[in-house]
Parts: sequence; C-alpha cells; structure tokens
Amino acid sequence: MRKLLLSSTALATVVALTAGAAVADVTISAATEWSYTSRSSQVATADGTFFGQDSEIAFNFSNKTDSGLTIAHTVELQSDDADSAIDESSFSISGGFGKVILGNNDNVMDNYGFEAEDAVTEQSSTTHTNASIGGGNGPIMGDGDANKIAYHLPAMGGFTAGFSFADSGVSETAANAGTDTTAVGFAYTMDAGGSTLTISGAQGTTEATTTDADSQNISAKVVAGNMTVIVANSTYQADDEDRNSVGAGVSYTLPNGMVLGAYTFKTEDDLDAGEEYSKSGMEVMYTIAAGLKAIVNVDDYDYKVGTETSATADSGTISKLTIQAAF
Repeated sequence: MRKLLLSSTALATVVALTAGAAVADVTISAATEWSYTSRSSQVATADGTFFGQDSEIAFNFSNKTDSGLTIAHTVELQSDDADSAIDESSFSISGGFGKVILGNNDNVMDNYGFEAEDAVTEQSSTTHTNASIGGGNGPIMGDGDANKIAYHLPAMGGFTAGFSFADSGVSETAANAGTDTTAVGFAYTMDAGGSTLTISGAQGTTEATTTDADSQNISAKVVAGNMTVIVANSTYQADDEDRNSVGAGVSYTLPNGMVLGAYTFKTEDDLDAGEEYSKSGMEVMYTIAAGLKAIVNVDDYDYKVGTETSATADSGTISKLTIQAAF
C-alpha cells in the first residue's frame, strides 16, 4: 500500500510539473558544404589545390509566455570531422520593447553593416599573406561570438537600431582584461520608385592598453526587382593601422533561378605608404533541387606591401566550386 501511495504521489507530481511547465517549439536544421579550390599565388606555399568542408547543426527553442514575451534559445554546433565546437549559443527575450540577446553571438556590427562581398554567397578566405590589412571591406571588430549582451530596437517605420557590449572577462579567475568591445548600428529602409533602399551604419570600439581599435561602416543597398546593388565604405583605426576601404557589389537573379554576382573593393593603409589590397570576384549560383545548390566563384586579388616591413607581397586567382545542402 505504501509503495502504491508513493508511486501515485510521484505520478501526480510529474503531471503537475508538466502541466505548469512551458512547452517549447523546437526546430532542428542543418547545413553542409563541400568545396574544391584551386589557387594560383606568388607565394609557393599558398599555390595549389585543396578540398574543404564546412557543416553546422542548429538547435532552436522558443516559447511565448502568458505576458506576451517570446523567449528563445539557439545553439549552433559545428559538425565537421575533428571540429564539433559550439559556434554560437545564446538566448533572447523579445516583445514590444524590442529584443535582448544574451550569450555568445554576433555583435551588432554584423547585423547593420553591408560589404561589397555580401553580393555573393560564397566568400573566399583571406587571400594574402599579411593579416594586418584585413581580408574584406566590411566591419572589422574581431570579438566574434564572444559572450555579450545585445539590444535591438523594434522596427519603427523602416528604422531599426541596436547596441551590444562584450566584457573581456571570461571567468571569476580571469576578470575584465580591459579589452571590452562596444558596438552600435542602425538601418533605415524606404521605398524608392518601386525599389527598396536600405541605408545602414555601424561603429565599434575595442579598448586597448595603448590605442583603441575603432571600426566604422557606412553602406547602401538597393533592391530593384531581380537586381541587388551594394556600395560600402569602411574605416579601421588602431595601433599602426589607419585603413580605408571602398567597394561595390551587384547580384541578379535570372528567370531560371540562377543567380549571378560580382563585387570589387580596395583597401589602403594610410600609415604604411603604398600598402594596399584589392580584390574582385564573380559568382554563379544554381539551385539543383530544393535544398541543394552549386556555386562557382572566381576571385582575383593583389596585395602590395608598400612600407609594411612585416608582410609579403602577393597576387593571384582563386577558383572555387562549392556544393551546398540544407536540411
């Protein structure tokens, strides 16, 4: 009789807890891509061909409270061979006040800035041997998916904006290291004679012992029917760095679903006379079937060292075939 009473009590407790608990909507998605790259380079160790793979599984949980708040949790897991790290992990609270994101996720510069290479789907990795000048012309802040707090205003007549802050401390035994990153951004979308025009801007600062690293991005994106045009200007200032970059990109969707894209940009460092990096590329993307795409990219690049003594000049071409699958 005592066992029966205990079992009945346990069952009643489980039922009561289940009835009072929030039942989340759960979605699981995955994306994977395989690539073949052929590179010609002035640097012997970078010249040649290689295979690549990049895969990820995303777990998304969401629940709407009785008060109207939406609570969500996202985890993105790398799923390549020998690479199973958590890429992003954060949760958000959203409602009429906007959206708050807590945890390891992007800073707002990634949400409100465009760059020329956004006109294509696949972006080749940094194509020169010197990392100091940066591989693209977009926002350059470098805190990645560091643990942070971000807030996004609700859309107001086409205007959105956000703020994020990443503390450089990582634990009780490794407190603030004085390299916090603060970022702000905005975007305004409007109709322009049947087209859509989005003007955006983003600015970020990472504190440093000597000179803070400051990055800015101003861009415009026009969508007219099947065509998208992007123009962007970015600057980056830090210790021994004063970069300015200008670029433009365009993409066009054909009636058969094939997408053509092209871009070009040039970056110069005013503190190292003659140091400049330019890159142009073309892309063809074709949807083979639902969730399956083939992408071909051809990129030309040229890096001149100027007075930068720690770098190596390089120029060449990168050709890449990518097969993508989404689930």
